[in-house]
Amino acid sequence: MRGRFALLGSLLVLLATAAPVSAAPVSVYAVTGLDRPVTLVQDEWGIPHIYAQGTGDLFLAQGFNAARERLFQLDLWRRRGLGLLSEAFGPSYVEQDAAARLFLYRGDMDAEWASYGPEAKLAATRFANGVNAYLDWLARNPRAMPEEFRLLGHSPSRWRPEDVVRIRSHGLIGNLRNEVTRSRVTCAAGVKADQLRWPTQPADQARVPDGFDPCSLPADVLRTYDLATQAVTFTGTTLQAQAAPDFTEGSNNWVISGDRTASGRPILANDPHRGYAAPSLRYISHLSAPGLDVIGAGEPAQPGISLGHNGSVAFGLTVFNIDQEDLYVYQLDPADHTRYRYGSGWERMTTLDEKIPVNGADAKAARLSFTRHGPVIKVDEQRHVAYAVRSAWFQPGTSPYYGSLKLMRAKNFSDFKDAMRTWGGPAENQVYADTSGDIGWVPGGLTPIRKGYDGLFPVPGDGRYEWTGYQTDFPSSLNPAKGFIATANEDNVPPEYRDRGYGYEFADPVRFQRITDVLGANPRSTVADSAKLQGDQLSLTAQRIVALVKHPVFDGWDGVEGVDSAPAALFEVWRKLYLGPGLVKAVLPSAANLIARPDNAALVDALEHPEPWFGADAIAKRDRLLADTLDAAYADVARRLGPDPAAWKWGDLQSTVFEHPLAPVAGPRLNVGPFRRGGSETVVNASGFRATDFRQTGGPSFRMVLDVGNWDASLATNAPGQSGDPASTHYRDLADSWASTAHVPLLYSRAQVERHADKRILLLPA
Repeated sequence: MRGRFALLGSLLVLLATAAPVSAAPVSVYAVTGLDRPVTLVQDEWGIPHIYAQGTGDLFLAQGFNAARERLFQLDLWRRRGLGLLSEAFGPSYVEQDAAARLFLYRGDMDAEWASYGPEAKLAATRFANGVNAYLDWLARNPRAMPEEFRLLGHSPSRWRPEDVVRIRSHGLIGNLRNEVTRSRVTCAAGVKADQLRWPTQPADQARVPDGFDPCSLPADVLRTYDLATQAVTFTGTTLQAQAAPDFTEGSNNWVISGDRTASGRPILANDPHRGYAAPSLRYISHLSAPGLDVIGAGEPAQPGISLGHNGSVAFGLTVFNIDQEDLYVYQLDPADHTRYRYGSGWERMTTLDEKIPVNGADAKAARLSFTRHGPVIKVDEQRHVAYAVRSAWFQPGTSPYYGSLKLMRAKNFSDFKDAMRTWGGPAENQVYADTSGDIGWVPGGLTPIRKGYDGLFPVPGDGRYEWTGYQTDFPSSLNPAKGFIATANEDNVPPEYRDRGYGYEFADPVRFQRITDVLGANPRSTVADSAKLQGDQLSLTAQRIVALVKHPVFDGWDGVEGVDSAPAALFEVWRKLYLGPGLVKAVLPSAANLIARPDNAALVDALEHPEPWFGADAIAKRDRLLADTLDAAYADVARRLGPDPAAWKWGDLQSTVFEHPLAPVAGPRLNVGPFRRGGSETVVNASGFRATDFRQTGGPSFRMVLDVGNWDASLATNAPGQSGDPASTHYRDLADSWASTAHVPLLYSRAQVERHADKRILLLPA
């Protein structure tokens, strides 16, 4: 009885002391492990604002809420990462489980926790406790079990703190697939031919390492790697390694000095481009406790946030294309395939024997083998050759985005720069702004120092090609004279840092060029201007290619790939299905089966400067290619959209569906969409789509624009919605506005949060 009165007393105190309380409905949860009461105010857009009296309780409440909103997503993430899919879903997943286990962090956990700062272990421990506390609540309230668990017939599993950081294989890491494809293209057509597929910077960088034969790689050399890093599928009885996606994940960000804004305050904008799914890859949260008041987006399975602001400092990220992995090739002892050549002798692999639990069957034995460089992903028994992956993943401090715990605490540019110097992965460009008016750029990521090779091809594992340490010298920028900074995965390494060996594979600079064109032309930018730029669909690629041809559909077209644009429909079908593949077949026929289509920057360059590729009569050959492929594309669009080009609309071809993992099992009711879409991967509002059916596979599901210092005027969105519960109003409520590049308020002050409260949740110590 006394416990019930204590609970009621805590509730009354919390309600009495909460500042200005809205009339939103109240739910109360008794939470295992909580020290003091926590208030969670969910606003009308599904964003939780968590108010705690200490950071330990704050992270526990964040874990509890993440499980309340995204439990199936979290459980699937954990099972996939730890190699525990078979435990729930049966023997079809044993091979994927074994592959995932190869890529777990298995190093010193003390060094791992220390690398993220003093509160890293506490944050993970309390977050995991919060997830488990929600599982405790579910055990007392089984009718609240998410639908997905009922459909699949399994229960969610409990978490350990180490689970938060040991799983690396869901992050973005490097160029292993590029190493393999570059080798195959080099075998077929020479090393320079690969510049059409993915140009290196500088263009003559790639060198085939001594002792490596680019024609030697087996067809399935990356099968295990792909299984370890692919998403979970629920179709069929066996898993197939995923093909490389049409869309390369990237991002945009920019920051504008107050000298170039209408308000006199800096503006920071960020829209990461990742794969689309339901629920979203990211989750927006506001975390508030004494000494910490941070809001933005983070990974649902992690404490903290990775892009947003803390009331003083704002930050947002894009991929900085550091090369953090290599494929090693070993000569094996013909008499003993557990030994590989290293130096002048043989070295024995390390082996681990693990049991993989299997639902409905006996556990399966898995033998995991490792060389001194990393996990073995393929053994060619006939040729006595093995292949292993060396990766920054296996070093302390490279759990994706977990270094954000330090960024959240930064109070000035010096703090922020220091935090980025220990950033492990994924490699990022971080743009920065603060309430004193400073803006900046700091890249970071664990960068191998390679001895005698560039990392662009696989290398022999016999000791000639080693990492001799990690780069500690990175560029940065503070308050540049032009008044703004932008990054979009382009080559932004300053000339004086070229010898640091960060990497040589950067994105087509077309998005960066468009962003800087727009920012440079506007001396008085507003938050609305940055929000509009995030939705920009003008393709500089289209402008340049269309300038080389005459066609009535393109007459007067400005290159804007709007959803209702007829020229965009023709251009994108032409570019992706006919012009790009046609160029490869024309100039590199021996590699046409390896290069589905060229890099867009390489395509434009080859068309504008055809001589190096077409040889004699280059202009005439190029013009014939343009005409023939455009005719074929026109006929294709006419078949798809009808004979009248005036009725063609790009959005009638390209569409977005946020697909739930269980849609193949439960049907499309779990999906969100389809939405008609404009754009392409060549525009700021990036839209990577499949060539087979024009389904958009990736782009900016999360966007934010921060009004630095006037935080309540900031904007964000997270499509299709914040919740992972298909029955929730917040599962799909942001998708329509996202499709039209609309944003919702990213509220920060308690008064504004209360004014827009949709639900109030009280978490009380159990």
